[in-house]
Amino acid sequence: MTQAQRRLLFIQSLLKEKPAYRDLGIPAEPESQRQLLRGLLNLRVPQHADADFLQMQDAYLQSETAAKVITDIADLTPIQPGLYLWQGDITTLKCDAIVNAANSGMTGCYIPNHRCIDNAIHTFAGVELRLACAELMEQQGYPEPIGRAKITPAFNLPCKYVLHTVSPIIDGRVTKADKELLASCYRSCLELAAENGLESVAFCCISTGEFHFPNEQAAQIAVETVKKFLKTQTSVKKVIFNVFKDLDKAIYEKLLGAA
Repeated sequence: MTQAQRRLLFIQSLLKEKPAYRDLGIPAEPESQRQLLRGLLNLRVPQHADADFLQMQDAYLQSETAAKVITDIADLTPIQPGLYLWQGDITTLKCDAIVNAANSGMTGCYIPNHRCIDNAIHTFAGVELRLACAELMEQQGYPEPIGRAKITPAFNLPCKYVLHTVSPIIDGRVTKADKELLASCYRSCLELAAENGLESVAFCCISTGEFHFPNEQAAQIAVETVKKFLKTQTSVKKVIFNVFKDLDKAIYEKLLGAA
């Protein structure tokens, strides 16, 4: 089966799950089909899928990922001992765990084709990730507090696990509590990684962007918290600061002495 045939079957399977979508037309153009598929995945509520659906989904998503350039942490050079700076799409990074900037519901972004990291991670991991997160939240019984973290398998992503953390949203000036909560996000992820015996963790720029934490302040907190943690006895030996924007790359280069 070709990737185009898998994509069409994947879309049809998602449309059949929801009666309101069954008369929705499928565009002929491949990129439009990809957008439709992603939107349908974003809207899909946490629920079980049968073995045939998962087999088809996994084949499609793994082929999509294989077509990208996968970056293995083993091929990266540290900028300082144990610290890496890497610019790119975190869903293409092969390491023990990547960090997702989640919301308090912890089940991903439901806005079709939204460009946030939460949306991208859930899209390319597949539907099992949202279900795994929903089951964790059902067991917990209340929204995830800011500064804490949860761990799940990564399913169809190149990494092994995803660490989900809820960060502070800035509305106005940054307070001391905001800074402490952001530091807690980094610390909680690292502690959870260590509890699970993981060696490498990749952090996105938590709380920046749509959460409005000033980029430079956020980076300073990230670097300080990670450096302090790595001085302890821990399984975590490699930490990647993953950036997407040139602005953040320049900030981390300055902080880490690479500029």
